[in-house]
Amino acid sequence: MITEHIKVYGRVQGVGFRNATAKLAAKYDITGTVQNVEDFVEVFVSGKSDEVKAFAAKVITGPASFSRVRSYEIFEIPYREYDSFKQI
Repeated sequence: MITEHIKVYGRVQGVGFRNATAKLAAKYDITGTVQNVEDFVEVFVSGKSDEVKAFAAKVITGPASFSRVRSYEIFEIPYREYDSFKQI
């Protein structure tokens, strides 16, 4: 089990990015949070390594049709346990 901290920059606020990210998390059966922070979207995600990596690959391409990811950062951090995946 791993946890990744993902920061996504670009046109990612006000375009359904958080909602699309939450739906994507349900497909991969992972837990964590997604929230708007200043000029980026921040995602914390925990789960099995393969699922987390596959989820992150989809998030950085922009899960919402109107989103445009300009850049991103992904950090593996110490494991965090979440009950579910939530939009904050």
